[in-house]
Amino acid sequence: MNHPAHHGPAATRERTRPGPTKPAPVGIVIATRNRRASLAVTVRNLLALPERPEVLVVDNASTDGTRAMLARDFAQVRVLALPVNRGALARTHGVRALNTPYVAFSDDDSWWAPGSLRAAARHFDAHPRLGLLSARTLVGPADAADPLNDLLADSPLGTATDLPGTQVLGFLGCAAVARRTAYLDAGGYHPLLFFGGEETLLAYDLAARGWGVTHCPDVVAHHHPDPRPRTGRPAVVRRNELLTAWLRRPLPHALARTRVLAADARRDPHARHALRETLTRLPAALRARRPLPPHVERAARLLDGGEREGDGASTAAGAGPGADTGAAS
Repeated sequence: MNHPAHHGPAATRERTRPGPTKPAPVGIVIATRNRRASLAVTVRNLLALPERPEVLVVDNASTDGTRAMLARDFAQVRVLALPVNRGALARTHGVRALNTPYVAFSDDDSWWAPGSLRAAARHFDAHPRLGLLSARTLVGPADAADPLNDLLADSPLGTATDLPGTQVLGFLGCAAVARRTAYLDAGGYHPLLFFGGEETLLAYDLAARGWGVTHCPDVVAHHHPDPRPRTGRPAVVRRNELLTAWLRRPLPHALARTRVLAADARRDPHARHALRETLTRLPAALRARRPLPPHVERAARLLDGGEREGDGASTAAGAGPGADTGAAS
């Protein structure tokens, strides 16, 4: 005898009831300091993504009510409150705190396009050697293409059969997705640089450990930087470009770069400031010096020919113009 209860609406509801949601494979780390309003826009856009990623905000000791705003308006977002400003190292604290296999990075003025995190996860799943991918970046309300996109896409390092996209040795910090194990294997961002053009050194260290770093334009990040000038940034970027040379490149290369900066310092106050700060940190750089393995040094040398004057970045090895790190602003 049939029982209607087995065929009625209740049974239908039971059969169609969705199972538990599978956790998203990509988590997001946002480093921030004292940019509460723009952070709120970023978090709102990230929480609206169809991938439903876990979002972790690492607060670099903000004093503008950032933490109270997050607790009030975004209770579902995890917050890691640092007692002092750690600069770009805030991202490493965030990576350690997440347990997702892949980690996407946003600054407090950037977010990911819908579907891009899913595309990134597919790349990582299909390419076990891929350590970090650099996204295509669209800037401002008009979604203008960042000039760095073409520079990365045209990298002379070309392609590899076991990697997606084009091989590079640089990326924009707020438009990158990393394999968590690779990021931690490479040590994350170097504490000596703090912030400003810090991406090149991480790309070097990933490549030195055998991880691939590529540019994948099907993964898209939106970046809405503050249009106001950041007066100290040119000196910081030049300092970190030179410190990176002392940390990883051959001594003749580092010495040549130092001579160039010293010559510029005679007439340029930014260069003078950069030189002073480099010399202050040079003993620590020499203690931490670890030259690149030959194959990575050859790749870095190939990129040296495409350097853009003024920001110390090369066609595929630097953060590029307009790079913005809310991690330490």
